[in-house]
Amino acid sequence: MSLYVPAAFLAVGALLFVFRLLNRGGIKHIRGPPSPSFILGHDAVIARQEVGTLDIQWMKEYGPTWRVRGAFGTDVLMSADPKAIQHVFQKSAEEDVPEFHALASSRSWHRGRRHDHQRQRKIMSPAFSVPQLRSFLPLFQRIAAKLSNKWKGELVATGELSLLLEKWLSRATLDVIGEAAFDYNYHALDDGERNEISKAYANIFADASYMPSTASLLFRAAWDYIPTPVLKLTRYIPLNPYTRMRKLNNMFREYGKQILREQGPEVDTEKVNSKDAMSILSEGLTLAFLAFTGTVELTRDFPVKANRSADSKTRLDDEELIAEMFTLTLGGHETTSTTLTFLLYELARYPEYQERMRQEIRGVRAKVAQRGETEFSTEDPESLTLTNNAIKETLRFHPIVISLARVALKDDVIPLTYPIVSTTGETIREIPVKAGQVFSASFIGYQRLTEAWGEDANEWNPDRFLRSEISKQPANVSVFANLVLEMQAFLAELVETFQYYPPKAKVDIQQAMAGIFSFPAIRGKVDQGSALPIGISLAQ
Repeated sequence: MSLYVPAAFLAVGALLFVFRLLNRGGIKHIRGPPSPSFILGHDAVIARQEVGTLDIQWMKEYGPTWRVRGAFGTDVLMSADPKAIQHVFQKSAEEDVPEFHALASSRSWHRGRRHDHQRQRKIMSPAFSVPQLRSFLPLFQRIAAKLSNKWKGELVATGELSLLLEKWLSRATLDVIGEAAFDYNYHALDDGERNEISKAYANIFADASYMPSTASLLFRAAWDYIPTPVLKLTRYIPLNPYTRMRKLNNMFREYGKQILREQGPEVDTEKVNSKDAMSILSEGLTLAFLAFTGTVELTRDFPVKANRSADSKTRLDDEELIAEMFTLTLGGHETTSTTLTFLLYELARYPEYQERMRQEIRGVRAKVAQRGETEFSTEDPESLTLTNNAIKETLRFHPIVISLARVALKDDVIPLTYPIVSTTGETIREIPVKAGQVFSASFIGYQRLTEAWGEDANEWNPDRFLRSEISKQPANVSVFANLVLEMQAFLAELVETFQYYPPKAKVDIQQAMAGIFSFPAIRGKVDQGSALPIGISLAQ
């Protein structure tokens, strides 16, 4: 990248900084930590923290809502308050995703404006069907069994095995998303046939966003103020992560075109808008997204069907379609596999709970056998109380999405569940904000609130969901929903069959941060990417 490019962005940043100094106001009465940088604000320290460290520290000092400084002097309202988060993400229709997050989702470098995003979501909304998701249970169970058989094969010779859990689960969930979303087999679990795209997706979040440089943070902070045609040129920057994402994007475009050629002729255009079309894995995908942005899990070929609608207003063009397919694959497997990885890691740390889960699964399996069947029906996973509580608790304690930002498009008033104290000592129960105010929801902060989750909020304890008071939280923003069938299917197979325990070689696992996402990593070796070693053996 030419030296003139960073210099130009620094000049733009300086002008923006002066502009903001002359137009400050709005939320300056909200307390928060002093800014460590004249230009970057808190952006660098937030981007390089271990997940939740600063949020929890600031919550203790300032309460569940506080102010930080963004790049170029931007005041950002951060909150872990459930009512504030619910208002911004569920009740207010006048909030929009800042352009940084639109680009960070890697939507094929297509910078969709707000009306484009709304149109795309409206096209897909009729297909958001939980019953259709449940029709994928046989697929989930088949791929979970395939993974299980591979591990069994490894254990035949040794009796015990140390493996990198995240790598295996990522490959398995990639196969799920390929078949469920596009009826396409990535062969991610088939070493001999494993295609190039399954290799290209490996470790993508960590490689693309972990420990960004100061220049990169400044560059990204300027994106909101750069004209779209100029911004699109960022794809050609000959540096990572742009090179990595460009190669992956180009590779997927070829696969996307191939899938469209194979699936397109079979589309029934009369059923495009039918509510019994397959549900879609919308951008971001995983239950943490579902809780706070309304996105949903899995689909088969609805994106292709949407592309064949006769009405241009209810049709995705090929660029949008391939971009959606790219996003579904990018977000749809890594996020699910990471949640499963953290869950099995916690079971290794808490063997008593692991054994309780195993016995519960075997009890339900016995009932299935009594019916003369071999596989779970869609109703069976609902009776796995301990398993479902473990999923809830892992989504709470190890959220994949750490935070999301929104910018107010008009003046608004954000209500609070938990009052805070202003810089002048005033008790604040609601916060008026002006158009243009940036709001950042701290999901990791909310999910560690002792007021919401109890005094043991900083511990992994699935039994908390057996407490009646947890369901009585004010303005509950639960991270759990009815769309956990994929995880239930994998856990039923993998916990029933295998015993999990910490590896013999002691390692310190941390939840590292890459952009707004988190991933498991070995402390001191985070540069090696997502990794979580664990010991397994056949369960007795």
